[in-house]
Amino acid sequence: MKYMVMLFTAMLLISTEAHPGEADVIGVDVKQTGKDTYFFKVTVRHADEGWDHYANRWDVVAPDGAVLGTRTLFHPHVDEQPFTRSLSDVKISESITNVMVRAHDSVHEYGGKTVKVAVPR
Repeated sequence: MKYMVMLFTAMLLISTEAHPGEADVIGVDVKQTGKDTYFFKVTVRHADEGWDHYANRWDVVAPDGAVLGTRTLFHPHVDEQPFTRSLSDVKISESITNVMVRAHDSVHEYGGKTVKVAVPR
């Protein structure tokens, strides 16, 4: 019986071990830098494992789904979680009042938490 309890405990620990899921956007700061031009500072959380599975970009997306800007992340951030990166010169027309920021990872692609932000005028 003791063996069965130990085996069950070991199986439970293995099944609840943390695995990286989708990349989540957990913070967005946006500032207007010129007419219809914006600067984004975005914080992403993802349990990067290395080159085979890491958050590899984030996008600024208009309400109609058009991608207005993309920040490519060129390496894993295994020991830097969450991490913040910026993107400047994002062009957003006056007709757009809010945008969504989404993150992408090399395995799951999109699907994590997104953040909707108002475009400051």
